[in-house]
Amino acid sequence: MLRLLKETQTSLARKLQLGAAVIFAALLLLVYLYTAFVLRHDPTLTDLGIRLQGPSLNHPLGTDHLGRDVLTRLMLGGQQTIGYSLLALAAALLIGTAAGMVAGYRGGWLDRVFMRIADGFLAFPDMIVVIVLSGLLGPGLHSMIIAIVMVKWVSYARVVRTTVITESKQDYMLAARTNGLSPARMLTRHLLPHIAGQVLVLASLDLGKVILLISSLSYIGLGVQPPTPEWGAMLNDSRPYFQLAPELMLFPGLAIVLVVLCFTVLGDAIRDLYDVKKEVRG
Repeated sequence: MLRLLKETQTSLARKLQLGAAVIFAALLLLVYLYTAFVLRHDPTLTDLGIRLQGPSLNHPLGTDHLGRDVLTRLMLGGQQTIGYSLLALAAALLIGTAAGMVAGYRGGWLDRVFMRIADGFLAFPDMIVVIVLSGLLGPGLHSMIIAIVMVKWVSYARVVRTTVITESKQDYMLAARTNGLSPARMLTRHLLPHIAGQVLVLASLDLGKVILLISSLSYIGLGVQPPTPEWGAMLNDSRPYFQLAPELMLFPGLAIVLVVLCFTVLGDAIRDLYDVKKEVRG
């Protein structure tokens, strides 16, 4: 009875967390639609005559040091931050999945080379490696995406490689080889379904980390460049005016915290859902 009560409480807590994350995402979408279709401010248009104004009907969150509407820049900055995070994550996922499948299935010298490369990337924190690579490639959007992909593909490749090695020893894979199934078909038809769930769970948990990476790079000047609105760049632009208008740093900082928290909760829910399905199948 006690165990059943604990499981019920845990299930209820997961549903509440997931519901809160979905509600927050819906509110974020509504604010974005309001900004895009009602306010219609140019996020890069400067007007020094209204610089550092407080909230008003025309500017709900006020204006920044160049007279630009903060709410518009905040919403479009979210597009940049989240959009680039999804792009970098998708590229890392595809590259890592392909590399892990080939290394795990082929084995031999190819697998040994892959493992040495992976160990080299994992020897240092992600943030340090991304900053170094971005600095070497030069500041800018493309350099930032390339640096993040070069760091993030390793974790997906390692997960996929381990799964491929484990599943390759199962009876159904031995039967497929005996029947003369080609390696490409074995990888896509038999191994990919076992890999997809784990990779998607890892990606959902990784999205918040990538958002923090992109915001951090833009904050130190290695990511998205002005005047393009982006949360990290907005934090950097607002630093000199913190004492005069602290809300200019508060709004993008709060947006980063809430969005990362939202995606972390969604990632936890997806992981728990996948674990439950796995237990039921087992």
